Amino acid sequence: MSSPRRSDISVHELEIMLEPQIARTPLKFGGVVVERLPFCRIRAEVESAAGETAEGWGGIFVMDQWGWPDPAVSHEDKQMVMKGTIERFRELVLDYPEYAHPIDIFIDLEDDLARISEQVCSEHGLDTAQPFLNALVCASPIDAALHDAFGNVNGIDSYRGYGPDFMDDLSKWLGPDFEGEYPEQYIRDDYLPKVPIFHLVGGLDKLTRDELDDSDPDDGLPNCLADWIEYEGMYCLKVKLRGDDLDWDIDRMIAVHDIGREELDRQGIEDMHLTADTNEMCESPDYIVEMLHRIRERSPETFDRTLYIEQPTGRDLDEHDHDMSVIDELKPVIIDESLTTLDTFDRAMELGWSGIAMKTCKGHSSDMLFAAKAGKVGIPYAVQDLTNPSLALIHSVGLGARLFTIMGVEANSRQFFPESTPEAEKRVHQGIFSLIRGEADTSSLQGTGLGYQMDRILSD
Repeated sequence: MSSPRRSDISVHELEIMLEPQIARTPLKFGGVVVERLPFCRIRAEVESAAGETAEGWGGIFVMDQWGWPDPAVSHEDKQMVMKGTIERFRELVLDYPEYAHPIDIFIDLEDDLARISEQVCSEHGLDTAQPFLNALVCASPIDAALHDAFGNVNGIDSYRGYGPDFMDDLSKWLGPDFEGEYPEQYIRDDYLPKVPIFHLVGGLDKLTRDELDDSDPDDGLPNCLADWIEYEGMYCLKVKLRGDDLDWDIDRMIAVHDIGREELDRQGIEDMHLTADTNEMCESPDYIVEMLHRIRERSPETFDRTLYIEQPTGRDLDEHDHDMSVIDELKPVIIDESLTTLDTFDRAMELGWSGIAMKTCKGHSSDMLFAAKAGKVGIPYAVQDLTNPSLALIHSVGLGARLFTIMGVEANSRQFFPESTPEAEKRVHQGIFSLIRGEADTSSLQGTGLGYQMDRILSD
């Protein structure tokens, strides 16, 4: 075993805080509706091999509805398994025997994460195994806290800790083609000052002011797409589709485009970008091919402003081994739920997927490797969220601002869980939680670690 670098860390404490949250309005995607779930906040204490100590923070929604949508298992059982997995992964990290870089710790423990996931399911008497994607959601806030702590303990912006002074080269995980290369070569030196934000148009969302009624929340926030655009000027819209109702999906895409274009014209905003997401509900790529052809016939503007299609078919790439190049001929098709490991990355490329979607809920460590691999082979990628509020949103916007995304980053907790972010975080990071002309201002991402400025937040 080689001697540790002075920057390597050992984890001394991991505190888990679960905070129940209720949605402002229901969030519908695919075949599920999200109305309440816990937010997991993690506080880490680490020591560097140089003898310095520091804290780090991370957070994510414990959202089984996305990571484990199997209707055969109850939401309550899934939540029990997820909470058990978070606790078991905590123990794994605390028992990690060496000083190491956070990426080493996370990747070294991936197989163990799969093992404890199976154990927790068995202990709760479940015949159905928790998907590895869902286990990644459980591990991700701990991983984020370690990256934040790593930066804090070494007195650096965490993104400056991904070069030769701090870690082994990428060939360790990505093979000989990456010998002598590091994640720092595939990320930005600094945060983009402004980041376009994708607004989610959920399956239950109202589009026009004519649809509003007394059932809508009366809290000062908009309740339809037209009012949201007037309120924040978003010009990037992610449209949730049904995937099994072609006429509805076509009408929805065109309606979102037309309403968005009308409102943006009033504000003098020329840019507009759409993405479409059926959340795996399509039986085959043929559905999307027909949808795109018919959209192009009815509304060439809608077609032209559609950046990409996201994960139209099922997440098991062995069961759903479709040739996705038929979609790629029309629009890029981005893999999301299927992307959990480097092996699934390679399998997706074999099947003709155009690019990948990264999320902090899959692990910041993995995102650094995915970004390098995507950058090396020259495929596009997006940064999306898990309706991230609070620290999870600060982290995700920061990630998007340090990468070379197709376009901005998704951020929809301001729509569905606006009260899930403490006021102190909103005050310190006002530009992230309140958009101006559809963009987040990242100037508050300062200092060491992931830029949370936790000293200011905790003292506010």
